[in-house]
Order: sequence, then structure tokens, then C-alpha cells
Amino acid sequence: AVKIRLALTVQESTLLTIVVADARARRDGRYIEQIGTYNPCTNPATVNIDLESVDKWIANGAKPTETVGKLLKEAGIME
Repeated sequence: AVKIRLALTVQESTLLTIVVADARARRDGRYIEQIGTYNPCTNPATVNIDLESVDKWIANGAKPTETVGKLLKEAGIME
């Protein structure tokens, strides 16, 4: 199964990346594609998402995690 989830970046501890990964892969391990970033330390939190990639992956059966689902709802991508 393929998941859309958050992963920590190596460069900055506050910046999270939104990635498409195999559900069996480790949180910060190998991923298929990076589709966005999330920075919760800014006020308000900064979210940058490639909408075309999200639509493509969801159409192909990828399931967002609960946290990423909330971010997508706030961005107006999902209901």
C-alpha cells in the first residue's frame, strides 16, 4: 500500500516534507516522490503542496495519513 505522509528533513529539524512512500518503509527512509513541505514553526504554519501530484497519487490509490489528511483539508484539496 502507498501512503502520503510526513517525513523529517535532514537539513532542518523544523521542516517536514510531505512524501509518497510505501507503507512498509521507515518514516524518514526511502520514499517514491516528495510532493510538498510543511513548517509548523512559522505563524501561521506554512504548507506548500504540489496539487497535481497529490491528485495523481490519490487517483492511483495512495491514502494520506491522518495528519496529512488534515493538511490537505486545510488547503482545500480534500473534503
